[in-house]
Amino acid sequence: MAAAAMLACLAGCHRPPDEARLRAAIDRVAQAAEAADVGGVTAPLSEDFDGNHGELDRRALGNLVRVFRLRHERIGVTMGPVEIEARGERRVARVTVTLTGGGGLLPDQAGIYRIESAWRVEDGDWHCYAATWERAM
Repeated sequence: MAAAAMLACLAGCHRPPDEARLRAAIDRVAQAAEAADVGGVTAPLSEDFDGNHGELDRRALGNLVRVFRLRHERIGVTMGPVEIEARGERRVARVTVTLTGGGGLLPDQAGIYRIESAWRVEDGDWHCYAATWERAM
């Protein structure tokens, strides 16, 4: 009986594995981008976020989402499979993403990007501290 109670307590305290938590964070960013939710896109970015080797910081990336939303009634984000590589306590995620924007039935603009992002745990949550991207096509 005591063993069952202990197992129940441990199950209640169980956190999802790091990879599952990181994948969930990446999915939330994609959903926030589609909704043009700047706060949702920038929430998992660390304060010292570095985008494309100094091109964009956290605030500038938020502004980029705002500008894209002003230009397009709808934003589409389609992600390919996410590859995650452990590097000690940190993780590197790689994914190919198709971004679309438009107002009608078909998108006015589309681009395919290869994104590599570096993540670390801050205050118990995964935060992206660096990302690079390049147009794939």
